[in-house]
Amino acid sequence: MKRTIAIVCGGDTSEFEVSLRSAQGIYSFIDKEKYTLYIVGMRGLDWHVRLPDGTNVPVDRNDFSFMLNGAKVIFDFAYITIHGTPGEDGLLQGYFDMLHIPYSCCGVLAASLTYDKFACSQFLKGFGVRIADSLLLRSGQSISDDDVIEKIGLPCFIKPSLGGSSFGVTKVKTREQIQPAIAKAFAEAREVLVEAFMDGTEITCGCYKTREKSVIFPITEVVTHNEYFDYKAKYEGESDEITPARISDDLTRRVQTLTSAIYDILGAVGIIRVDYIITEGEKINLLEVNTTPGMTATSFIPQQVRAAGLDIKDVMTDIIENGISNQ
Repeated sequence: MKRTIAIVCGGDTSEFEVSLRSAQGIYSFIDKEKYTLYIVGMRGLDWHVRLPDGTNVPVDRNDFSFMLNGAKVIFDFAYITIHGTPGEDGLLQGYFDMLHIPYSCCGVLAASLTYDKFACSQFLKGFGVRIADSLLLRSGQSISDDDVIEKIGLPCFIKPSLGGSSFGVTKVKTREQIQPAIAKAFAEAREVLVEAFMDGTEITCGCYKTREKSVIFPITEVVTHNEYFDYKAKYEGESDEITPARISDDLTRRVQTLTSAIYDILGAVGIIRVDYIITEGEKINLLEVNTTPGMTATSFIPQQVRAAGLDIKDVMTDIIENGISNQ
């Protein structure tokens, strides 16, 4: 009998639409001869299953089930592809843990830690990972222009510390831009990161592990056409994404080794993607860790899977079966 899989998407942040696109990508990647798939959309308390005929059926949040032709459908596995709360920050993971429903990604602790960019970078710094100088502002806190310039310098990035890096981000070049950038970031999240600019080559590396194997994907080099890797560069083609990256074999090996180590340090599960910037002297600097990376057909992970000569259906099967076996 086929297992029934929920592809969980939506969420409560500005990356809602991106999540829906990732869900469609994952739907296309999973082997439908092995699994019965349903897309489950979430926004606030509106949880529903989209049926093949286009109608929506409500999800019973008591047991994460829905009714189909008079029968209750229980999910065997949840593939979480929400970019932001509640799917990337540990909330949904805790819910599924209580229901004993296996899922695709990190558990509560790793998810909540990596969702907070400042906390994650400071944590990994303790293991010797290089990071940019940064300051954290919580809701209600403020900082003077002079302090930003003295402690972090210009140019710098001001962005939400929680969630993705597609919205609320500003590359600040002048004193006059500092306070508007902070306000813009606070409009997206209750914590704001002020981070030093690092000049270098941006790269990203995906990874997943199961009980049987460890898979570190080829590295992608990101060459944005814009000031930085913003929403348009990510999702509207305003960047060149080169896989494998145009870096030395030695640097490739070091980045892949570091990515594998970060996976283990965090206790990660499923596919993660770690973003870096390579500065002068081939120094590897962490930008952020993504535990629910984008999964559209043109996203980094599918690109890296293809470059590795792997079949994305096999990768999806690995993630699902590993999650179920670990339950």
